[in-house]
Amino acid sequence: MCSIFGIFGLQPGDDLQGLRRQALELSQRQRHRGPDWSGVYTDEGAILVHERLAIVDPAGGSQPLRSADGELALAVNGEIYNHRELKKELKQPYEFLTGSDCEVINALYREDEPVSFLNRLNGIFAFALWDKLRKRALIARDPMGVCPLYWGHDREGRLCVASEMKAISGLCADVAQFPPGHYYDNVSGELVKYYQRPWRDYDAVAGVQVDKQELREAFERAVHRQLMTDVPYGVLLSGGLDSSLVTAVAARYARHRIEEDDKSEAWWPRLHSFAIGLKGSPDLAAAEVAAKALDTVHHGFEYTFEEGLDALPEVIRHIETYDVTTIRASTPMYLLARRIKAMGVKMVLSGEGSDEIFGGYLYFHKAPNGREFHEELVRKLDALYNYDCLRANKSMMAWGVEPRVPFLDVEFMEVAMKMDAKYKMIDKSSKGPERMEKGILRAAFEGYLPDSILWRQKEQFSDGVGYGWIDGLKAHAEAQVSDRELAAAAKRFPINSPLTKEAYYYRSLFEEFYPSPAAAETVPGGKSIACSSPAAIAWDASFASAADPSGRAIAGVHNAAL
Repeated sequence: MCSIFGIFGLQPGDDLQGLRRQALELSQRQRHRGPDWSGVYTDEGAILVHERLAIVDPAGGSQPLRSADGELALAVNGEIYNHRELKKELKQPYEFLTGSDCEVINALYREDEPVSFLNRLNGIFAFALWDKLRKRALIARDPMGVCPLYWGHDREGRLCVASEMKAISGLCADVAQFPPGHYYDNVSGELVKYYQRPWRDYDAVAGVQVDKQELREAFERAVHRQLMTDVPYGVLLSGGLDSSLVTAVAARYARHRIEEDDKSEAWWPRLHSFAIGLKGSPDLAAAEVAAKALDTVHHGFEYTFEEGLDALPEVIRHIETYDVTTIRASTPMYLLARRIKAMGVKMVLSGEGSDEIFGGYLYFHKAPNGREFHEELVRKLDALYNYDCLRANKSMMAWGVEPRVPFLDVEFMEVAMKMDAKYKMIDKSSKGPERMEKGILRAAFEGYLPDSILWRQKEQFSDGVGYGWIDGLKAHAEAQVSDRELAAAAKRFPINSPLTKEAYYYRSLFEEFYPSPAAAETVPGGKSIACSSPAAIAWDASFASAADPSGRAIAGVHNAAL
């Protein structure tokens, strides 16, 4: 995973050298994503800059990736997990110049239409491809938006793209997020949604049940695919269900791990796991239990409230949002990433996406029926790029550590989301697995984890690091923001006006780095309870008055409800 920067639509008479220098300077703002090498491509129509984090083919594979005839230039942030299979399926010869998993995109572009070949990719990606002969720019982002991507236009109307907003927010007055699951073709001028799935419609999945074995095996394949790496790797282990399942499956493969089609042993076959929290946090204690059971080399780090508070401005600069729950959770993750990088690890597996697929957030206890449960899952998946994907990617990549998310593997999602949501619902009167959130997932992995972990209640990351973290943030904001300032919030911040002092404090820090209205509009608004979408607040009359993104806001469900 890396960073990309591109300028397209250059015209005769443009100062090519000046634009090249500008592109390099702006791309440096996201070099934390790719500290290993920089590459530049320029011609009379386009400029591409790539900052590389070398995970696959570290000795080669530098970008932008060129075709042998020089007609194509490709800058990619991401990983294509099924690149070997795709190479075998090519219908015409293609001369590969590197061992990069991403180079297959050039070959697919040569022989297939974007809607078709993009749907064949199993991976996480944001790329800019330049076809010099046709003067064609193709910009695309992965289905769930795991990899960030922003775009806009400079004052001369040239199209600019970048992995992070900080690279173009001062250049483009119309900076915006590039939507996940879409591609843009400058020749047709069309923004096209290529990722369309039948399971989005509840009627298409109603009555469908998925066998536990099928679910388990699909997830095991997803984890196995995402272990593709040529460098030391690890897992994020909070001791919750999702990260523990990722760790359990990864550990089974790591013990017998060999690389590159069985030709050599893995660099680091003993799996290392990482956790962070305040002293005495629920996550640190649970992670120790899980790590001991799974026999990982575990590293549990403590941070102090003051260390987290000191990091807040830099966290907001890196993650490019003022969303309350994202900032709460991003700060300890940012601190953890720094520790991980110091130990020489460049890639980690993480558990994001499970709650959106199986309804793991505690407010799902209030879902009235399978249809509404399913429709909320789809809303949550559609919004992931603004929240958990953004947090995991940018918090980790701030220190050059690549996060991978097996639950969002496109093949696994096909299996998990074709299931009727009524089989994912919580029935507190039951004595079976459906008595808890994500019961079907827990049941599918019985025997993989200690029962204390397999049946541990959902704990949002910002809660699990220690309840004192959120409580302290609220108290700090109370001291920083006056009642008068909050009362006038709509005048200072007319876009998504903050409703609490904590939200106001974060918004003030965000504005210091990203003052433009367009930057503010890249962040979604709306009320939430325990990470719900605004629509789900209607499920229970008590939600409207208790709206807070912490899981503890769900009275009668969370064991430590506020």
